[in-house]
Amino acid sequence: MFATALALAAQQIDAHFDRVLGEFGDSAVSHAMRHATTGGKRLRGFLVLESARLHGVDATRAIWPATGIEALHAYSLVHDDLPCMDDDDLRRGQPTLHVKWDEGIAVLAGDALQALAFELVTRPDCGSGDVRADLALGLARASGAKGMVLGQARDMAAETAGQPLTLAQVTALQAGKTGALIEWSACAGARLAGDDPAPLHQYAQGLGLAFQIADDILDVTGDATKAGKRLNKDTDAGKATFVSLLGLEGARTRAAELVDQACTALSPYGSQADTLRQAAHFVISRDS
Repeated sequence: MFATALALAAQQIDAHFDRVLGEFGDSAVSHAMRHATTGGKRLRGFLVLESARLHGVDATRAIWPATGIEALHAYSLVHDDLPCMDDDDLRRGQPTLHVKWDEGIAVLAGDALQALAFELVTRPDCGSGDVRADLALGLARASGAKGMVLGQARDMAAETAGQPLTLAQVTALQAGKTGALIEWSACAGARLAGDDPAPLHQYAQGLGLAFQIADDILDVTGDATKAGKRLNKDTDAGKATFVSLLGLEGARTRAAELVDQACTALSPYGSQADTLRQAAHFVISRDS
């Protein structure tokens, strides 16, 4: 059920990206934007579409914020890969933008994708003005200096300070860097419907942290070919991770606990939320 739903969501989002990015013409920036948005699991977009289905929102409305969050996620990866940040040359099995083009094009394509994300979540197709304002405000908070950017800044500061973080500090860092966009995605369906997002918020908190723990585990145990990116970079950089702080088995145990908590939070939805429960189990069993 989940694998089918995830694949369908990816197809819908890919098709929507083709439509949207087709309006940007033929330039280095537009080609770089297409490159940056190609591939990936589309988990965040899936969460938007599935939470929308759970709340009776038609996919023709939900596809706009679903594509929007994938655009914003792509921008974050483009900038994260830059030499001034994580300095990666491979993403999703393909050269990163600053390698394929140059740093200037990479920065501009990332900027354009961030702007595109807000354009997509504020389209009239999404719903009323109040709904669109709520989506945009939430996305700004999740992606900015109280969310993803704050998490990234904490990560960079910890690396330059040379002082390993505590478990509480790593948890707070990842709640911003990884968890904030996942929380926005999972709650988007309820917001599109004007319903209470509290159960989905609780679900996403567990899901987002479990996702990052799984990433830390993959960084140590994964296959770079399957992951499509360089592995062991956190270990090489001497960063504190959930694996370094909890041990490999301890990290796996903690991830499983978080998945259980996430699934329990979905109890108000009954069996209608089974696909989201399967998604939670997927994030700690994936190989990329």
